[in-house]
Amino acid sequence: MEAADTAVLDDLVARVRSAVPTGRLGVAFSGGVDSSVLLAVAVRALGPARVVALLGVSPSLAVDERAAAHDVARVAGAPLVELVTREGENPDYRRNGPDRCFFCKDELFATIDRDVVAAHGLSAVAYGENADDARRPDRPGSRAATEHAVLRPLADAGVDKAQVRRFARELGLPNAEKPAAPCLASRIPHFSEVTPEKLAQVDAAESGLRALGLGDVRVRHHGDIARLEVPVADIARVVGEELREDALRAVRSAGFRFVALDLAGIQSGAFTLPLVGVRGA
Repeated sequence: MEAADTAVLDDLVARVRSAVPTGRLGVAFSGGVDSSVLLAVAVRALGPARVVALLGVSPSLAVDERAAAHDVARVAGAPLVELVTREGENPDYRRNGPDRCFFCKDELFATIDRDVVAAHGLSAVAYGENADDARRPDRPGSRAATEHAVLRPLADAGVDKAQVRRFARELGLPNAEKPAAPCLASRIPHFSEVTPEKLAQVDAAESGLRALGLGDVRVRHHGDIARLEVPVADIARVVGEELREDALRAVRSAGFRFVALDLAGIQSGAFTLPLVGVRGA
């Protein structure tokens, strides 16, 4: 690792140590690369006995992601606690406006405050917002973090997405090259209700496609229609004779009637960004 990155990583460790001088730190942990790096840094800063990974479990968490999160926490050296979140019971979450993530994060942090802080002796809670996330306008979950006084060491240290990836490699995390995996609710267009049934359909379809070797894939839920997003480099592969029929079968078996392939490829924030006055994705 280059000297500049080493200095930033050392600063990040020092920031976490300074922010939590006593007690334990709970890391809101999804198994994604951002929260994984934060977890590993926290273990380095405080030691494994003073860190706990907190995984919110609900229908919006993919089955594969839940299993992988346990593996990453084990490598990072921190115990993992699962907590059931019930954002799906909140009509403001289900209505799926562009602020949906606020209600999800608010439920997660409120559940941590109520059920975990005292039980596990936590002095603070942190989550994996990075500096690039902090500059985006489509991250209402950040407001929930502020309201619950949740720390964001990566963003505060100016750590961007590229650095997070380099740190993940340096820290030996198994998901260092893992594509981003937003929650399943992000596959449902805004103002189309989020339901457990839709989330299960998306999860099953994406799991089936990953089993065919498509590592980075989104299945957008448009009623009977599944709109597939894959990296542009994989588009020709999906429509090729070796994969097309298997891909159709995997998605249709999840309950979709029609399967469309989006020629624009993977589009992060495509549902939300137009609604918050930002062009592009």
